[in-house]
Amino acid sequence: MPTDPIFYLCAIPAVILVGLAKGGFAGLGALGMPIMALGVDPVRGAAILLPILIAQDAVGVIAFRKSWDRRILAVMLPGAILGVGLGWLFAASVPADAVLVAVGAIAALFGLYRLWIERGGRIQAARNSPAWVGSLFGVATGFTSQIAHAGGPPYQMWVMPRRLDRDVFIGTTAIFFAALNWIKVPAYVALGQFTGENLLTTAALLPLAILSSLAGVWLVRKVPVERFYTIVYVLMVVTGGKLLWDGLGL
Repeated sequence: MPTDPIFYLCAIPAVILVGLAKGGFAGLGALGMPIMALGVDPVRGAAILLPILIAQDAVGVIAFRKSWDRRILAVMLPGAILGVGLGWLFAASVPADAVLVAVGAIAALFGLYRLWIERGGRIQAARNSPAWVGSLFGVATGFTSQIAHAGGPPYQMWVMPRRLDRDVFIGTTAIFFAALNWIKVPAYVALGQFTGENLLTTAALLPLAILSSLAGVWLVRKVPVERFYTIVYVLMVVTGGKLLWDGLGL
């Protein structure tokens, strides 16, 4: 397991954020990977987080297994598989600093996008956009998910205009990302990231992730969500900027 204290100063908050996201603070988990990348190689950090995400996905899938939209999965998953492949090719072909830049850019853009939405802006596909547009959003979802576990924005841009019933939206999202996270496993195996050391680190962090998920269920009913998210998105932009700064060697 890593012995550098800086790793744990970054990994522990990252895992807590991922856990809180699964407990009800949807979108908060997108900050986990950028924070993790401050303390460890971003590809290794993503590999450490992936089994935690898979374990947490099971809860949502079990809870909403009867409420999901088959068409959305049929349209977006093939594109997402291509996007994961492109993300793997990118991570395998470029230096670690380039991956750091990509993670930073995704984090900063995600934060700015969410701040724009909070101010009433809208960036999304038309409700009647054809299936091939959904496939393109699937590619973007797979790529950003493979690089930074941040596939939410492109996914939401195409799915939200469908006006799904609440439970169907939650169930479709849970099943889509559960499938997508399993699709990413071969890519991380090919990158050589599922080492004994990384898996042991994941196992050590998993109880914290579970406790954080339970805490999220409780906290989401206590915290003024709007103000909380605004702070998170600002932090995401700042963290993304720091990763960009480091990756570009400025």
